[in-house]
Amino acid sequence: MTTRYLPGQPHQLPRHNTPMAAYKPEHFLLRVEDGVATISLNRPERKNPLSFDSYAELRDFFRALAYAPDIHAVVLTGSGGNFCSGGDVHEIIGPLTKMDMPGLLTFTRMTGDLVKAMRACPQPIIAAIDGVCAGAGAILAMASDLRYGSPSSKTYFLFNKVGLAGCDMGACALLPRIVGQGRASELLYSGRGLGAEEAERWGFYNRIFASESLLTEAQAMAASIAKGPTFANGITKKMLHQEWNMGVDEAIDAEAQAQAICMATNDFHRAYHAFVDKQIPVFKGD
Repeated sequence: MTTRYLPGQPHQLPRHNTPMAAYKPEHFLLRVEDGVATISLNRPERKNPLSFDSYAELRDFFRALAYAPDIHAVVLTGSGGNFCSGGDVHEIIGPLTKMDMPGLLTFTRMTGDLVKAMRACPQPIIAAIDGVCAGAGAILAMASDLRYGSPSSKTYFLFNKVGLAGCDMGACALLPRIVGQGRASELLYSGRGLGAEEAERWGFYNRIFASESLLTEAQAMAASIAKGPTFANGITKKMLHQEWNMGVDEAIDAEAQAQAICMATNDFHRAYHAFVDKQIPVFKGD
Protein backbone atom coordinates (compact mmCIF):
# COMPACT_ATOMS: atom_id res chain seq x y z
CA MET A 1 0.00 0.00 0.00
CA THR A 2 1.28 3.46 -0.84
CA THR A 3 2.41 5.75 1.98
CA ARG A 4 2.89 8.80 -0.18
CA TYR A 5 -0.02 10.57 1.47
CA LEU A 6 1.77 10.67 4.81
CA PRO A 7 2.80 14.09 6.23
CA GLY A 8 6.17 15.37 5.08
CA GLN A 9 5.84 13.97 1.57
CA PRO A 10 4.25 16.81 -0.46
CA HIS A 11 3.95 16.78 -4.21
CA GLN A 12 6.42 18.87 -6.18
CA LEU A 13 4.31 21.94 -6.82
CA PRO A 14 5.66 25.22 -8.23
CA ARG A 15 7.52 27.55 -5.91
CA HIS A 16 5.63 30.30 -4.13
CA ASN A 17 4.39 33.13 -6.35
CA THR A 18 5.18 31.31 -9.59
CA PRO A 19 2.54 30.44 -12.20
CA MET A 20 0.62 27.22 -11.61
CA ALA A 21 -0.22 26.70 -15.29
CA ALA A 22 2.99 24.73 -15.87
CA TYR A 23 2.19 22.21 -13.14
CA LYS A 24 1.44 18.71 -14.44
CA PRO A 25 -0.61 16.83 -11.85
CA GLU A 26 -0.43 13.05 -11.62
CA HIS A 27 -3.91 12.32 -10.29
CA PHE A 28 -6.24 14.82 -11.95
CA LEU A 29 -6.39 17.01 -15.04
CA LEU A 30 -5.58 20.71 -14.80
CA ARG A 31 -6.26 23.52 -17.23
CA VAL A 32 -5.48 27.16 -16.46
CA GLU A 33 -6.96 29.81 -18.72
CA ASP A 34 -7.66 33.51 -18.11
CA GLY A 35 -7.22 33.20 -14.36
CA VAL A 36 -9.46 30.13 -14.02
CA ALA A 37 -8.12 26.71 -13.03
CA THR A 38 -10.31 23.78 -14.04
CA ILE A 39 -9.58 20.64 -12.04
CA SER A 40 -11.05 17.44 -13.49
CA LEU A 41 -11.02 14.20 -11.54
CA ASN A 42 -10.10 11.74 -14.25
CA ARG A 43 -10.93 8.10 -13.59
CA PRO A 44 -14.17 8.01 -15.57
CA GLU A 45 -14.25 4.22 -15.90
CA ARG A 46 -14.91 4.04 -12.13
CA LYS A 47 -16.81 7.31 -11.72
CA ASN A 48 -13.73 9.22 -10.57
CA PRO A 49 -12.98 7.72 -7.15
CA LEU A 50 -10.26 9.15 -4.93
CA SER A 51 -7.10 7.30 -3.93
CA PHE A 52 -4.61 7.97 -1.14
CA ASP A 53 -2.43 9.85 -3.60
CA SER A 54 -5.20 11.88 -5.25
CA TYR A 55 -6.38 13.04 -1.82
CA ALA A 56 -2.85 14.16 -1.02
CA GLU A 57 -2.18 15.82 -4.34
CA LEU A 58 -5.45 17.75 -4.19
CA ARG A 59 -4.62 18.84 -0.63
CA ASP A 60 -1.18 20.07 -1.66
CA PHE A 61 -2.57 21.78 -4.76
CA PHE A 62 -5.20 23.76 -2.86
CA ARG A 63 -2.63 24.75 -0.26
CA ALA A 64 -0.33 26.04 -3.01
CA LEU A 65 -3.11 28.16 -4.53
CA ALA A 66 -2.51 30.78 -1.84
CA TYR A 67 0.71 31.59 -3.70
CA ALA A 68 -0.47 31.12 -7.30
CA PRO A 69 -0.52 34.52 -9.06
CA ASP A 70 -2.15 33.18 -12.24
CA ILE A 71 -5.24 31.60 -10.63
CA HIS A 72 -8.14 33.71 -9.37
CA ALA A 73 -10.99 31.17 -9.38
CA VAL A 74 -11.30 27.38 -9.53
CA VAL A 75 -13.76 25.00 -11.16
CA LEU A 76 -13.82 21.46 -9.74
CA THR A 77 -15.46 18.77 -11.86
CA GLY A 78 -15.26 15.13 -12.93
CA SER A 79 -14.71 13.38 -16.25
CA GLY A 80 -17.08 11.10 -18.11
CA GLY A 81 -20.44 12.32 -16.84
CA ASN A 82 -19.84 11.83 -13.11
CA PHE A 83 -18.39 14.04 -10.40
CA CYS A 84 -16.81 11.66 -7.86
CA SER A 85 -17.86 8.32 -6.39
CA GLY A 86 -15.87 8.81 -3.16
CA GLY A 87 -12.97 6.83 -1.79
CA ASP A 88 -11.91 3.94 -4.02
CA VAL A 89 -13.23 0.70 -2.53
CA HIS A 90 -10.17 -1.33 -3.50
CA GLU A 91 -7.46 1.32 -3.09
CA ILE A 92 -8.73 2.95 0.13
CA ILE A 93 -11.57 1.11 1.84
CA GLY A 94 -9.93 -2.31 1.71
CA PRO A 95 -6.54 -1.12 3.04
CA LEU A 96 -8.25 0.88 5.81
CA THR A 97 -9.68 -2.33 7.26
CA LYS A 98 -6.11 -3.53 7.84
CA MET A 99 -4.69 -0.37 9.43
CA ASP A 100 -4.02 0.19 13.12
CA MET A 101 -5.47 3.20 14.93
CA PRO A 102 -2.48 5.53 14.38
CA GLY A 103 -2.64 4.77 10.66
CA LEU A 104 -6.39 5.35 10.53
CA LEU A 105 -6.05 8.67 12.33
CA THR A 106 -3.27 9.77 9.98
CA PHE A 107 -5.56 9.05 7.05
CA THR A 108 -8.65 10.80 8.45
CA ARG A 109 -6.62 13.86 9.39
CA MET A 110 -5.13 13.95 5.90
CA THR A 111 -8.57 13.88 4.27
CA GLY A 112 -9.75 16.61 6.62
CA ASP A 113 -6.71 18.66 5.64
CA LEU A 114 -7.99 18.64 2.05
CA VAL A 115 -11.19 20.37 3.17
CA LYS A 116 -9.18 22.82 5.28
CA ALA A 117 -7.03 23.62 2.23
CA MET A 118 -10.11 24.20 0.07
CA ARG A 119 -11.64 26.55 2.63
CA ALA A 120 -8.34 28.38 3.25
CA CYS A 121 -7.33 29.04 -0.35
CA PRO A 122 -8.32 32.59 -1.36
CA GLN A 123 -9.81 31.61 -4.72
CA PRO A 124 -13.56 30.88 -4.84
CA ILE A 125 -14.20 27.25 -5.86
CA ILE A 126 -17.15 26.29 -8.05
CA ALA A 127 -18.10 22.61 -8.14
CA ALA A 128 -19.70 21.47 -11.42
CA ILE A 129 -21.57 18.33 -10.42
CA ASP A 130 -22.86 15.86 -12.97
CA GLY A 131 -23.96 12.29 -12.33
CA VAL A 132 -22.73 10.57 -9.17
CA CYS A 133 -21.49 12.71 -6.27
CA ALA A 134 -21.01 10.35 -3.33
CA GLY A 135 -19.10 10.00 -0.08
CA ALA A 136 -15.88 12.01 -0.25
CA GLY A 137 -17.14 13.42 -3.55
CA ALA A 138 -20.10 14.93 -1.71
CA ILE A 139 -17.62 16.42 0.75
CA LEU A 140 -15.61 18.02 -2.07
CA ALA A 141 -18.83 19.56 -3.37
CA MET A 142 -19.79 20.71 0.14
CA ALA A 143 -16.36 22.30 0.69
CA SER A 144 -16.66 24.35 -2.50
CA ASP A 145 -18.00 27.90 -2.43
CA LEU A 146 -20.63 27.46 -5.16
CA ARG A 147 -22.24 24.29 -6.49
CA TYR A 148 -23.77 23.93 -9.94
CA GLY A 149 -25.58 20.67 -10.72
CA SER A 150 -27.16 18.90 -13.66
CA PRO A 151 -30.67 17.39 -13.70
CA SER A 152 -29.20 13.88 -13.58
CA SER A 153 -26.84 14.54 -10.68
CA LYS A 154 -27.39 12.90 -7.32
CA THR A 155 -25.48 13.51 -4.09
CA TYR A 156 -25.03 10.89 -1.37
CA PHE A 157 -23.53 11.44 2.08
CA LEU A 158 -23.43 7.68 2.44
CA PHE A 159 -20.99 7.16 5.31
CA ASN A 160 -23.55 5.37 7.48
CA LYS A 161 -24.13 2.92 4.63
CA VAL A 162 -20.62 1.57 5.24
CA GLY A 163 -20.87 1.58 9.03
CA LEU A 164 -19.28 4.98 9.60
CA ALA A 165 -20.48 8.18 11.24
CA GLY A 166 -21.72 11.10 9.21
CA CYS A 167 -19.09 13.33 10.81
CA ASP A 168 -16.57 12.95 7.99
CA MET A 169 -14.20 15.70 6.78
CA GLY A 170 -16.25 18.43 8.44
CA ALA A 171 -19.70 17.35 7.25
CA CYS A 172 -21.37 17.94 10.62
CA ALA A 173 -20.01 21.49 10.70
CA LEU A 174 -20.34 22.55 7.07
CA LEU A 175 -23.46 20.81 5.78
CA PRO A 176 -25.90 22.29 8.36
CA ARG A 177 -24.66 25.75 7.43
CA ILE A 178 -25.54 25.07 3.79
CA VAL A 179 -28.89 23.28 4.05
CA GLY A 180 -29.89 23.67 7.71
CA GLN A 181 -29.56 21.40 10.74
CA GLY A 182 -32.64 19.26 10.16
CA ARG A 183 -31.95 18.61 6.49
CA ALA A 184 -28.28 17.88 7.15
CA SER A 185 -29.31 15.45 9.88
CA GLU A 186 -31.63 13.63 7.49
CA LEU A 187 -28.93 13.24 4.85
CA LEU A 188 -26.25 12.11 7.31
CA TYR A 189 -28.49 9.65 9.19
CA SER A 190 -30.13 8.13 6.11
CA GLY A 191 -27.40 8.27 3.46
CA ARG A 192 -30.17 8.75 0.89
CA GLY A 193 -29.60 10.45 -2.43
CA LEU A 194 -30.21 14.16 -2.82
CA GLY A 195 -31.59 14.81 -6.30
CA ALA A 196 -30.89 17.94 -8.31
CA GLU A 197 -34.21 19.76 -7.86
CA GLU A 198 -34.26 19.07 -4.13
CA ALA A 199 -30.61 20.10 -3.85
CA GLU A 200 -31.38 23.44 -5.47
CA ARG A 201 -34.49 23.93 -3.35
CA TRP A 202 -32.49 23.21 -0.19
CA GLY A 203 -29.70 25.59 -1.16
CA PHE A 204 -27.06 22.93 -1.74
CA TYR A 205 -27.02 23.81 -5.44
CA ASN A 206 -26.85 27.41 -6.55
CA ARG A 207 -28.07 26.57 -10.06
CA ILE A 208 -28.99 23.59 -12.26
CA PHE A 209 -27.83 23.40 -15.88
CA ALA A 210 -28.13 20.77 -18.60
CA SER A 211 -25.22 18.33 -18.52
CA GLU A 212 -23.88 19.56 -21.84
CA SER A 213 -23.67 23.18 -20.64
CA LEU A 214 -22.82 22.59 -16.96
CA LEU A 215 -19.05 22.96 -17.19
CA THR A 216 -19.31 25.94 -19.55
CA GLU A 217 -21.63 27.74 -17.13
CA ALA A 218 -19.37 26.99 -14.15
CA GLN A 219 -16.35 28.26 -16.06
CA ALA A 220 -18.24 31.39 -17.11
CA MET A 221 -19.03 32.16 -13.49
CA ALA A 222 -15.42 31.48 -12.52
CA ALA A 223 -14.22 33.78 -15.31
CA SER A 224 -16.53 36.53 -14.06
CA ILE A 225 -15.12 36.16 -10.55
CA ALA A 226 -11.56 36.06 -11.90
CA LYS A 227 -12.10 39.43 -13.61
CA GLY A 228 -13.23 41.01 -10.35
CA PRO A 229 -11.19 42.43 -7.48
CA THR A 230 -9.43 39.19 -6.61
CA PHE A 231 -7.78 40.41 -3.41
CA ALA A 232 -11.15 41.59 -2.14
CA ASN A 233 -12.78 38.31 -3.23
CA GLY A 234 -10.23 36.44 -1.14
CA ILE A 235 -11.13 38.61 1.85
CA THR A 236 -14.82 37.87 1.28
CA LYS A 237 -14.14 34.12 1.26
CA LYS A 238 -12.01 34.37 4.39
CA MET A 239 -14.65 36.33 6.29
CA LEU A 240 -17.50 34.07 5.17
CA HIS A 241 -15.56 31.18 6.70
CA GLN A 242 -14.24 32.86 9.85
CA GLU A 243 -17.48 34.52 10.87
CA TRP A 244 -19.14 31.17 11.49
CA ASN A 245 -17.32 31.20 14.82
CA MET A 246 -18.00 34.85 15.73
CA GLY A 247 -20.76 36.69 17.51
CA VAL A 248 -22.48 39.46 15.57
CA ASP A 249 -20.59 42.30 17.29
CA GLU A 250 -17.26 40.55 16.78
CA ALA A 251 -18.12 39.88 13.13
CA ILE A 252 -19.04 43.52 12.50
CA ASP A 253 -15.72 44.66 13.95
CA ALA A 254 -13.80 42.05 11.93
CA GLU A 255 -15.56 43.19 8.77
CA ALA A 256 -14.69 46.80 9.53
CA GLN A 257 -11.02 45.87 9.66
CA ALA A 258 -11.24 43.72 6.53
CA GLN A 259 -13.04 46.41 4.54
CA ALA A 260 -10.55 49.07 5.63
CA ILE A 261 -7.77 46.88 4.22
CA CYS A 262 -9.64 46.59 0.91
CA MET A 263 -10.11 50.35 0.81
CA ALA A 264 -6.32 50.70 0.75
CA THR A 265 -5.99 48.59 -2.42
CA ASN A 266 -5.35 49.89 -5.91
CA ASP A 267 -8.44 48.06 -7.15
CA PHE A 268 -10.65 50.21 -4.92
CA HIS A 269 -9.07 53.36 -6.37
CA ARG A 270 -9.41 51.98 -9.91
CA ALA A 271 -13.12 51.41 -9.34
CA TYR A 272 -13.61 54.96 -8.13
CA HIS A 273 -11.78 56.58 -11.03
CA ALA A 274 -13.57 54.34 -13.53
CA PHE A 275 -16.92 55.38 -12.04
CA VAL A 276 -15.99 59.06 -12.29
CA ASP A 277 -14.92 58.57 -15.90
CA LYS A 278 -18.05 56.51 -16.68
CA GLN A 279 -15.94 53.45 -17.56
CA ILE A 280 -15.88 49.83 -16.48
CA PRO A 281 -13.09 49.19 -13.98
CA VAL A 282 -10.31 46.78 -14.89
CA PHE A 283 -9.21 45.06 -11.71
CA LYS A 284 -5.67 43.76 -11.21
CA GLY A 285 -5.86 42.16 -7.79
CA ASP A 286 -3.59 44.59 -5.96
